[in-house]
Amino acid sequence: MPTPALLIDGLTVRFGGHTVLAGVDLRAEPGRLTALLGPNGAGKTTLIRCCAGLITPDAGTVSVLGGAPGSPAALAGVGVMPQSTGAWSGVRPDELLRYLAALYADPLDPAALQARLGIDAFARTPYRRLSGGQQQAVNLAGALIGRPRLVFLDEPTAGMDPHARRATWDLLRELRRAGVAILLTTHAMDEAEALADRVSILDQGVIRIAGSPAELTTDGRSLEDVFLTHTSPGTL
Repeated sequence: MPTPALLIDGLTVRFGGHTVLAGVDLRAEPGRLTALLGPNGAGKTTLIRCCAGLITPDAGTVSVLGGAPGSPAALAGVGVMPQSTGAWSGVRPDELLRYLAALYADPLDPAALQARLGIDAFARTPYRRLSGGQQQAVNLAGALIGRPRLVFLDEPTAGMDPHARRATWDLLRELRRAGVAILLTTHAMDEAEALADRVSILDQGVIRIAGSPAELTTDGRSLEDVFLTHTSPGTL
């Protein structure tokens, strides 16, 4: 078994006396896509923020590419796609991607990445004026521009039309074949079934069940049925 690109052991996070993550164990391996499913408020985004070094956990450990989250070694090999990026509001996508590319020694070609993700059609439109799906395409490009070995994708296809969604799926499959480790959160059960090598279902800060899509649905239930069985309604 390859050395995990991401190894989480006993991750616990509390905010104001409320436990958001309670002893979470998770791993992401090179060349595999791990889907993290859970209702709103389950702790998925908090977990990603811990892995990016933006939140210091109360207990447990997180190893990112063999180092600490946010360390220079980790930052050089990690791409993070957030749900939203307000800091980019006035920037045009083509300018943004050229700027981000300049931060890396061996980036992807911004023009080629724009074309691949359909960004050319709105490359000169300020980010704040883009549709939700268009912003997601730019967010994804920003996460991939540095040729990361580990990518965190927080609901990457939310708001995308079917064409953009399938193009994103194809790109993620290519990344996986190239040996990139991918941790993806999504509310789309078909997305998890189509892409994931392993699925972990998070509810109220706890991993309730984990396995391959085939293992989780071996009794004939759909992945959505398994999700509903092991989770409670999320917060709006």
